[in-house]
Amino acid sequence: MLQPDTERIAQPEHHPLRDLLVGRPLTTASAPHQTIRKIVALPVFASDALSSVAYATEEILRVLALAGAVGIAAFHLSIPISIIIVALLVVLTLSYRQTIFAYPGGGGAYIVARDNLGEGPAQMAGAALLTDYILTVSVSIASGVAQITSAFPALIPWRVEICLLLIGFMTIVNLRGVKESGAAFAGPTYFFLGITSLLLATGGWQLLHGTLATVTGVTTNVTPVVGALTLLLLLRAFSSGCTALTGVEAISNGITAFKEPKSRNASATMVAMSVILGITFIGITILANQIHALPAEETVISQLSRTVFGRGPLYYAMTAGTTLVLIMAANTSFADFPRLCALHAGDGFLPRQLTMRGSRLVFSWGIVALALFASSLILLFNGDVSRLIPLYAIGVFLSFTLSQTGMVVRWRKISKLSPGEEVHGEGTVLRPDRYWWAKQGINGLGAVLSFVVMLVFAASKFTEGAWVTVILIPCLVWGFFRIHHHYRTTAKALSLEKVGNPDLRGHAIETLLLVDNVHRGTLQQVRFAESLGRPWIALHVSADSSKAERTRQRWEQFIGNRGELYMIESPYRNLVGPVQQVIKEIQESNPGIFVNVVLGQLVTTSWWTQLLHQNTGPLFKFSLQRMHNVVVTDVHYLLEPDGTIEV
Repeated sequence: MLQPDTERIAQPEHHPLRDLLVGRPLTTASAPHQTIRKIVALPVFASDALSSVAYATEEILRVLALAGAVGIAAFHLSIPISIIIVALLVVLTLSYRQTIFAYPGGGGAYIVARDNLGEGPAQMAGAALLTDYILTVSVSIASGVAQITSAFPALIPWRVEICLLLIGFMTIVNLRGVKESGAAFAGPTYFFLGITSLLLATGGWQLLHGTLATVTGVTTNVTPVVGALTLLLLLRAFSSGCTALTGVEAISNGITAFKEPKSRNASATMVAMSVILGITFIGITILANQIHALPAEETVISQLSRTVFGRGPLYYAMTAGTTLVLIMAANTSFADFPRLCALHAGDGFLPRQLTMRGSRLVFSWGIVALALFASSLILLFNGDVSRLIPLYAIGVFLSFTLSQTGMVVRWRKISKLSPGEEVHGEGTVLRPDRYWWAKQGINGLGAVLSFVVMLVFAASKFTEGAWVTVILIPCLVWGFFRIHHHYRTTAKALSLEKVGNPDLRGHAIETLLLVDNVHRGTLQQVRFAESLGRPWIALHVSADSSKAERTRQRWEQFIGNRGELYMIESPYRNLVGPVQQVIKEIQESNPGIFVNVVLGQLVTTSWWTQLLHQNTGPLFKFSLQRMHNVVVTDVHYLLEPDGTIEV
């Protein structure tokens, strides 16, 4: 018996284009070596949150400007609003640090909700996060392109095309693996932090010495809709500024990507991210007020850097850094979206294919799906950040609320444990904690604040497009449970529990060759049928009587009496129906019989020449797979590069 060389066979096939774009395949054993250090994890998982400073202040000013001259005069209120948002950031950071240590296997809001609140809230949290990750890519890329068009207005007509190109670039880089994408994106993120620190330091120095100028050459593009600065408008401004908090949960979702000790490294990275985000956000808001920045076609960051640096090299460096970090922000979603999809799919709420790792040990299907969804939003909203923002953040704060509520329930369980008692759950262990009440208070405060922000955002942005997210999330949850129901039904149908002693005796087999014409490929079909060592018949379905006659003559000439050819006329040009009818007649006359339908399939050496042929095989397979006891066998005959077919 043949003993295959398993080591040689297991070697990956060489594909030059694939290897160039995404790299050589990695072995499964390489997975532990694909983890990343804190210095790389910061740009991978925190770039979404850090990049939000590029548009969060502007979104606050844009809402305040809706009150016309009254609102512009009250732009200074953006400073206390930003301070309140940073206070909320502190609460969320403390809350998620506890989540990181409680659930070191990652999964964030989804796992916490599933473990403590049940499947319904878990799927709601998952749907909210998946929606947010898609919007993160769209908003970040569109905002990055807005920075480019602020510096180069001639590119405004091409912003959608630029967005799509950048999403394609991000997709390819992430298909290369987490380790490589982190290394590629670390430089741009740290460059942004460096140039932003220089902007804040220079602007602060100018402010202290009275040399900070005001912005010139800017006209607001916001049309006033109210005549007074109302409480509702202030709440809208606050909710818009809360986009700065999107991405805070990303680190808790991706703990498994960190080097050991995973939880400690993830926690340290989260604290560093929050400190940088808080200082930068407040600093930009203060300086934007001092220069009298306006929401306009030119972004607030561009106005600020132009006023502080002038239109020199540092201005263009700031523009480049902001653009790069906004594009890098999409990488947070590319890191977390596929992981979250894999968790859902592993639980049977999304297609199982999303659990499969690609050649570079990443969840390739999830990466590609994210790119397609985000590109669709860019096309649908024409790459306009202001139109995309209202869809944003509701999902984030819904997941915040469910995650923190789940942690409150977890601390309540812990409070009931006896000293020394341990309860092992899925991916976590419950142990007594003397400070459970304080930690529960932190999570409870986080849950309440997140819920309030979500309600404010949903109410204030509902007519601007937030209604899409409000409707979409329940629809996604419904779809998740439909998928889950299908998987459970399938598993029940395939179960062997009630089979007992199955009858595995072989039934009779009738082999049926489908013949379109008589040529070299037909000879391959006949040779295969003969190799089975059982009688067989051939069937030709024709809508052309002259072709049917030629086929009969050629059959008699080349095949002869080796097998019988049945001819069926199909005046309505239906190929599948007559074949199904013949199979039914065979099965009715021989109950329990298997029918082996043998198809001939021409295979060419290139994809475009393959498209030039009829390729009816998939049509027959799709139709015949719904019939019981029918097996479809493909007999391929390859058209060699020299134009020959081996017989």
